[in-house]
Amino acid sequence: MRQGPLTGLKIVEFAGIGPGPFCGMLLSDLGADVIRIDRKGQGRASPADITARGRRSIGLDLKNPAAIETCLKLLETADVVFEGFRPGVMERLGLGPDVALKRNPKLVYGRMTGWGQFGPYANAAGHDMNYIAITGALHAIGTKDKPVPPLNLVGDFGGGALYLAFGILAGVIQARETGKGQVIDCAMSDGAASLMAMFYGFKAGGGWSNDRRTNLLDGGAHFYDTYQCADGKWISIGSIEPQFYALLLEKTGITDPAFAAQMNRGEWDNLRAKLAEVIGKKTQAEWCEIMDATDVCFAPVLDLDEAPKHKHNVARQTFVEVGGVIQPAPAPRFSETPGAIQGPPPAIGAHDREALSDWGFSADAIEALKSAGALNG
Repeated sequence: MRQGPLTGLKIVEFAGIGPGPFCGMLLSDLGADVIRIDRKGQGRASPADITARGRRSIGLDLKNPAAIETCLKLLETADVVFEGFRPGVMERLGLGPDVALKRNPKLVYGRMTGWGQFGPYANAAGHDMNYIAITGALHAIGTKDKPVPPLNLVGDFGGGALYLAFGILAGVIQARETGKGQVIDCAMSDGAASLMAMFYGFKAGGGWSNDRRTNLLDGGAHFYDTYQCADGKWISIGSIEPQFYALLLEKTGITDPAFAAQMNRGEWDNLRAKLAEVIGKKTQAEWCEIMDATDVCFAPVLDLDEAPKHKHNVARQTFVEVGGVIQPAPAPRFSETPGAIQGPPPAIGAHDREALSDWGFSADAIEALKSAGALNG
């Protein structure tokens, strides 16, 4: 029994990698019935494949006309379909938006790529780092010496999966009001550029420099940075507002009058060195005793083993264990219709008969697909 605010929403996901599965996970965690179309073949389920959780898998041979027709029949009753292939792939399969929307005019058709469906780079390969490179985001993140890829958080997951999920739900609202579906062109480069809106505003207002680590929020300011402790671990300090900065000085015992020049950028490097010396005299645990849950704007920097055990995460059950794998719980939280992990990651074709039956296929039709070699089993 599925639960969450999206219960009743029917989604077809064409299996991909990275941001596609993450988008499917987000929608499934909130209750949507997401059927994942995998290419026919063998593929074991792994509890560690966290972003595949909560869906049912149908294994289809997409070179078989019967499999293509099966996909189109699924789309006839779906609210949403989404895919993450290069432009033109779905059209070549016979599953492009024109065909799909003829079958189901209310369908919301999500397309996620790195560069988008058109533009000079549209058909080129790329990865997260490349997509955010042309938006200004990658240049702004890193050390003074070089830009540093911020994991896949800004392009794949932030600019891609989250914007696709947002677009899908907006499209569903519109389709339910008007009876008309549409195509969503979700480019990770577009999403990453959108995420940079505040920083382009800072730049336009004269408050942001293209030189890394000279700005308020890029580690340039001594009061917004990470510091190494006596035990080699790290803490984060974000004491931007004057009252929080004053509390930082109080908690660290700093009385040096030079620190009064908080917003004097010319003094930031000098003050950072002084603050680093003070922080380096105590362990991370000692600083937690002094600063935890205060208005310093402080938190310890935790690794992937430590984070699930932190008292705040434990209290909120931010992480859960499923199948022996520690993983993030569904987010955000809903007071009346809470989401849930709807099931473990599926093996390819694990739900061929069950999912097709639930979506209106007869036993004879399913058997015919199997006999035709279109279905996994």
